[in-house]
Amino acid sequence: MKPLLIATALLAATPALAQDRVLTVYASDYIASEWGPGPKIKSEFEAFCDCTLDFVTGDILPRLLMEGEGTDADIVFGLNTDVTARARASGLFAPHGQDTSDMSLPVEWTDDIFLPYNWGETAFVYDNTRLENPPASFQELLDAPDDLKIVIQDPRSSISGLALLLWVKQVYGDDAPDAWAKLAPKVLTVTRGWSESYGMFTDGEADMVLSYTTSPAYHIAAEDDLTKKAAIFPEGHYFMAELAAQVASTDQPELAQQFMDWILTPEFQKTIPLANWSLPAKLPQDDWPQVMRDLPRPDKTLFYSEDEAEALRQPALDEWLRAFAG
Repeated sequence: MKPLLIATALLAATPALAQDRVLTVYASDYIASEWGPGPKIKSEFEAFCDCTLDFVTGDILPRLLMEGEGTDADIVFGLNTDVTARARASGLFAPHGQDTSDMSLPVEWTDDIFLPYNWGETAFVYDNTRLENPPASFQELLDAPDDLKIVIQDPRSSISGLALLLWVKQVYGDDAPDAWAKLAPKVLTVTRGWSESYGMFTDGEADMVLSYTTSPAYHIAAEDDLTKKAAIFPEGHYFMAELAAQVASTDQPELAQQFMDWILTPEFQKTIPLANWSLPAKLPQDDWPQVMRDLPRPDKTLFYSEDEAEALRQPALDEWLRAFAG
């Protein structure tokens, strides 16, 4: 073949090869939204991977369990610590191969399958122009007048809603049903996901919303709005880490491993605070944006292991359902 024809053939083949290198990432809906971290993650990974990163959004774990080894997913992105027992039992995931000995988490992390990329703690967020005297403790929240209006998420469809179940269980134990009975009259509505709840709150339909201690950072940094606050309770706040994992049956093992290797790099971790509005899993606090360092943090972090969370999930859900049956 003549040199000109060889060069032409190589140029024609290059886009096809890149097009064949597609990393399919199953992710939560908010991740790939225009205000989530997905667009930035996509552009930055594609800049050096010579590939296309495709986010497929929805309920990650139910879809993956239904598809099994025939799944199109190479990576799952957005699981959390309260569902990993079911995910691990599926046998669908490969070890991540990362060193997790020096993480910036408030709990020890030794999991070789599920890799945290961010973390935070659940909290009730309020607007201090609407609620001048917010509850100063969980118990004060329960004892507040019933005209206090709160929006929360459904624990059957939302990881933050499930975290609330376990938060209440950790604080109140066997008295959790009584706690739900006191909280239920104050709940204006239960939404399927976090975005709907938070939108209702920012539209002024509710006094408080179930969210995270880091949520006010968005309003401060992106909107120069200092009115949104997280109510910090002395009883402690429930820890949540969002996790990535590599699917064992991936047909792009090198790309998948490249993505997992990237997650704990400073370059990736520095995108988390101001794109995912949460705390980075492996970045020294001195390297956090000032807005994150300035946020009030709870003195006590509450957490269940995955086995504890799985054992408590159904009993806690039954207690919640009884409180909201009416």
